[in-house]
Amino acid sequence: MTTAPAKAGWRFRQPSVIPGFGLTLGFSLAYLTLIILIPLSGLIWRSAALGWADFWAIATDRRTVNALEISFGTAFIAASVNVVFGTIVAWVLVRYNFPGRRIVDAMVDLPFALPTAVAGIALTTLYAPNGWLGSLLAPLGIKVAYTPLGIVIALIFIGLPFVVRTVQPIMEEIDKEVEEVAATLGANRFQTIARVLLPGLAPAIVTGFALAFARGVGEYGSVIFIAGNLPYKSEIAPLLIVIRLEEYNYAAATAIAAIMLALSFVMLLVINLVQTWSRKRYG
Repeated sequence: MTTAPAKAGWRFRQPSVIPGFGLTLGFSLAYLTLIILIPLSGLIWRSAALGWADFWAIATDRRTVNALEISFGTAFIAASVNVVFGTIVAWVLVRYNFPGRRIVDAMVDLPFALPTAVAGIALTTLYAPNGWLGSLLAPLGIKVAYTPLGIVIALIFIGLPFVVRTVQPIMEEIDKEVEEVAATLGANRFQTIARVLLPGLAPAIVTGFALAFARGVGEYGSVIFIAGNLPYKSEIAPLLIVIRLEEYNYAAATAIAAIMLALSFVMLLVINLVQTWSRKRYG
């Protein structure tokens, strides 16, 4: 007579042959507490000291609202653009061999290595009304530098590698034979992309979007040069925080920072929920 195996209950961690879980968990929690939780707690505590009335007055100030709209709006647009073109760049690098492929692959990482201030100066030089590209766009009535459009271009520049480097490894794991089988079964190219490739790439694409969006929201160095920093028009929230600090208005600076923290947390939470759903759905 055999007995049925007991049903495994909930466990804090899965069994592993690798020792040291307690030590590494303790180190991880201590490190995260020192580097992340304590600074964020200080920010929240300083904001809470304002009182609800003062905090609400700063949060609803027209200049603050406009700066937050510009920061989050431009970051969202830039991340959306990078999702499309970053996925295309990753596809080209993975699926095609051509002269200079390694050079193009290395160029993708340039925004990682290039100081953000240098990137901002270079983009401003290109897109200013008297710049190489700006002078060509000016007769068409398109003004890039010193407008929100310039901010979007700067955020696209610094956010592209996040999407490419997130999607590229997953795309390399997709066998070319899967595409050939889909074509053999009668699927056209659009159906192959939409029904065969994109479902497997969806979690990576969402992750790349989240990384590019998070980087864009807090970007400062590459934006302040091309934005023009005009209040109510092209002023980003990180710059407004710096302005309040230079005015010794620490309460307003911490309040704006706390608002950015709360909005970023909510949006990243939503993105993570979408990512979890896509992983469960598509694997």
